[in-house]
Amino acid sequence: MSVLNGQVIGQAHHATRAVLERELTGLGITFHQSVALNLLAAEGGAAPRAELARRITAALKVPEAAALAALDDTVAAGLLRALPAGGAGLALTDAGRARQQHLAGVVAALTARLYGDIDPDDLAVAGRVLTLIRQRADAELAG
Repeated sequence: MSVLNGQVIGQAHHATRAVLERELTGLGITFHQSVALNLLAAEGGAAPRAELARRITAALKVPEAAALAALDDTVAAGLLRALPAGGAGLALTDAGRARQQHLAGVVAALTARLYGDIDPDDLAVAGRVLTLIRQRADAELAG
């Protein structure tokens, strides 16, 4: 049995992300684009560009320039569009909404394959522990 530490967490993250990246490649999108689509869908399909970039930066711990590049790439792919009034907002296109909904199904199937037979109580404990670790790391980064 493994003891929970940064290496075990990192290995689980990288292995899971590699499986997800393979699925995303099949959908023709990058991981950063998938995050942008999911965040925008969670906002009802439209949000201010700066706020969306801030949320991507915070979620992925990437520089703002990387978040903005992901948004530009997602617009260029036809999955997002600039809103009128100076283009300060972004919205899902019909293609973007369809891609995000398909992505949600892919992630649900992946989650079922990887987590499906794990005891729900174990998942709850792991979720609490990992959330606490993330909160502590976020506090370190902010300090």
